[in-house]
Amino acid sequence: MDRAVIRIPGRGKTTFRRFTSIVLAALAVVFLSVPHAGAATLPTPKSLTAYLDLECYRTSAYQPPGVQLTVRHLNPVLMNLPVETVTLGQREQLCVPVAKNTQEPPSPAIDFIKYIDLSCYKISGITVNTGLVLSHLNPLFQNLPRTQISMNTPQQLCVPVVKNNVIPPADVLQLVRYIDLKCYGITPNTALNQTVSLRQLNPVLTSQIPTHKAQILYARQLCVPVQKAGDSIPSAVLDIVRWIDLEKFDAITPALPTSVSLSLRHIDPVLAGLPAEQATLLGADQVALPVAKNGNLPPG
Repeated sequence: MDRAVIRIPGRGKTTFRRFTSIVLAALAVVFLSVPHAGAATLPTPKSLTAYLDLECYRTSAYQPPGVQLTVRHLNPVLMNLPVETVTLGQREQLCVPVAKNTQEPPSPAIDFIKYIDLSCYKISGITVNTGLVLSHLNPLFQNLPRTQISMNTPQQLCVPVVKNNVIPPADVLQLVRYIDLKCYGITPNTALNQTVSLRQLNPVLTSQIPTHKAQILYARQLCVPVQKAGDSIPSAVLDIVRWIDLEKFDAITPALPTSVSLSLRHIDPVLAGLPAEQATLLGADQVALPVAKNGNLPPG
């Protein structure tokens, strides 16, 4: 595959190389300053995906530098879909890990889930019109009826970031840095009509956003795992991330009690040279829930 192309208008190649070197050097200092609490055991695909619930917040406007990425599908059900090159548009959301009701993700999955933060950017691409049958994976919803949907046009690419330079342990980072999800619009937009309590899991937000209710409404997107050209995903990690499928639903949540402003930094190797982004959370408008496609369940 061709490597991803990153274009920053108004900068020459020499300037960009110097800029990238400075950013990577700064990241290295941050990484080395984080204490390592011992190696974490990789979760099974089933234990990670079944408890991976994300709450998606609208953010203040931000347009990244000109970035083109070539992405290919990873999930076995979608391997026949075309490889395509997309351009990152404006940032639309930050999706952060949460637990529903009194659930607690099992160990060791919790050690990874709490560091899965995805920044979602507008994209466009090929309309695939692919029919799928979705079933919920989380134990709280797994007895709900299956839904038949059509996966249509790509709308977002969600890529891994860290907030306020809080870097996960190196072994956790080696997995979460490769979680890239391509989000397609779906039809029909079936209502889930469930009300849950959401509790923040990431250390940066546990003290800033209190536990709150969310009314989960209409399905809007299916976010499926992809690999960016230039990424070399370790095989053990690939065996997990290829099973991460999240269905995004509209949600009604209370207003944030205080303003939450964050610094976001890309952790995927292909995007690590991009500048840090400032993001103010404007309120949660969607919840992403783990699903399986066509009865193909994550192993484990």
